[in-house]
Amino acid sequence: MKTLLTLALTLTAASLATAGDTAPADMHLFLLAGQSNMAGRGEIDPTDNEALANVFVLDATGEWEPAIEPYHYDKSFAAAGLARSFAEAYLRDHPGTVIGFIPTACGGSPVSAWQPGIYFEATDSHPWDDAVGRLSIARKHGTLKGVLWHQGESDSHPALAPAYQSALVDLIQRFHTDLTVGNVPIILGQIGRFEGKPWGEPNLTIDRSIRAVAREQARVGFVSAEGLTAKPDGIHFNTASLREFGRRYYVEFQRVASTSDTP
Repeated sequence: MKTLLTLALTLTAASLATAGDTAPADMHLFLLAGQSNMAGRGEIDPTDNEALANVFVLDATGEWEPAIEPYHYDKSFAAAGLARSFAEAYLRDHPGTVIGFIPTACGGSPVSAWQPGIYFEATDSHPWDDAVGRLSIARKHGTLKGVLWHQGESDSHPALAPAYQSALVDLIQRFHTDLTVGNVPIILGQIGRFEGKPWGEPNLTIDRSIRAVAREQARVGFVSAEGLTAKPDGIHFNTASLREFGRRYYVEFQRVASTSDTP
């Protein structure tokens, strides 16, 4: 039995090494970061979840896998997200390109968790440090083309919202210094404003902050969530809205990518 177990572990390790070694070397890489609405909590439709051709996802072990949802693994209930429709739109405009998604979003994480050395218990991870490490692995197989960020729900509280804008600016600066993203677009999504869940002042503050950062920082874009709808929990976008959100992210990515380097 011990011999069989050893053999199985050896074969598993070999297969993982092979997967990493045979991954495309010239992928267009996109970092997916933020909290649960970036990780995706939409219901997965088995009839609409075939692997997308020319799209790969960096899995929890640092290996490239075909893009079958869920792309994230932050929590056991990670599900459909916005990246799939983003990829479909991107590939229509960039035929022959290979996309590599780097999932790093952590459900429930406040922006304060996205700092060097910070441990986030809810996902048993270090969100920022893990993103740095995973991007380093991914860059062996391609070039970073964009950062897709959605976060802010966990900071929509009276004690946290006033400091959000400065924290988000700090995050953007660390994208440049720690992740050396250069001039790639950084796209920020609006938090959901759902029927029956009116915004209070903290939500409005978060929204104003995200808009201001996108307006004032070079190569940063803002994506509206207007008209998108939630799951019954009133917190997470449903699958149809996530698909639309992904298309909106792509439109904004294209707009920012086509602009000059000045704000």
